[in-house]
Order: sequence, then C-alpha cells, then structure tokens
Amino acid sequence: MFNLASVVLDPFTNESSWILKTAARILAGFRGADARCNFVVTCTADEAKAFLGPLTDQFLVFCDPDRSFVKSLGLGELPAFVFVAMDGTIAASAEGWNGAEWRTVSDKIAVATAWAKQSIPAASDPVPFKGTPALA
Repeated sequence: MFNLASVVLDPFTNESSWILKTAARILAGFRGADARCNFVVTCTADEAKAFLGPLTDQFLVFCDPDRSFVKSLGLGELPAFVFVAMDGTIAASAEGWNGAEWRTVSDKIAVATAWAKQSIPAASDPVPFKGTPALA
C-alpha cells in the first residue's frame, strides 16, 4: 500500500482546467516518493483522456464519474489536492486553488515520505480562486 497524492478535477469546469499545468508540476515533484501521484477526474475514461491529453500517459488517472470517491473524501469544491495516508485517512486536503493551502498539503506529503518540499506557488501559477461544487 502507498500514500496517495491526488489532484481531484471536474473536467467540465474552467477552474479545473486552470490548474492543470500547476497540478502536473506538483505531482511530478513527488515522482520517486512513497506516494502514488494521480489525478482523479469526475468523468468517464474517454472524457478523462480528452481533458488530460498527454497527462494520461504521465500519471496514474482514476475516473470517478458518479463522484463516489469525491464524496468519500468529504470534498466541497474542485479542484482539490488531497493526501490520503496509507491507512486510508485523509492526512491533508485543500479545495479550490490557493498556493499556501496546496503547499500545506505538499509539505505533509514531503514529511510523510521523507521527500523534498516544493515551492508552491510558483510564479507561473494562477492567482487564487474558489473551486466549483464537488458534488454537482
């Protein structure tokens, strides 16, 4: 079993598309750490491929078209960054995009996996924004 570093997205919203580049950078920063870096998308596999494009070849992708996983995480907004510990507990999460909040999640992943902390936000990241309803 591994920790999960998950970026949860709704491919039918602008907000989730705005964070793709940043999310890929953050997840790539944990390659080699004891965490399975992944995207969770609230759609079918074909829709996920259309939305994520080449990222589907670079990262593990889980599809949650009925949002049952999103509901089990207790998320209220997407996009979200979630750290699921090996025991299945939610060790940290951030909803919408706020660099400081995503950095807190990232730092918890780094400490748990003895990995380097990341610089979040980066100059190329979007300004903070509120997410869209997770269970829409």
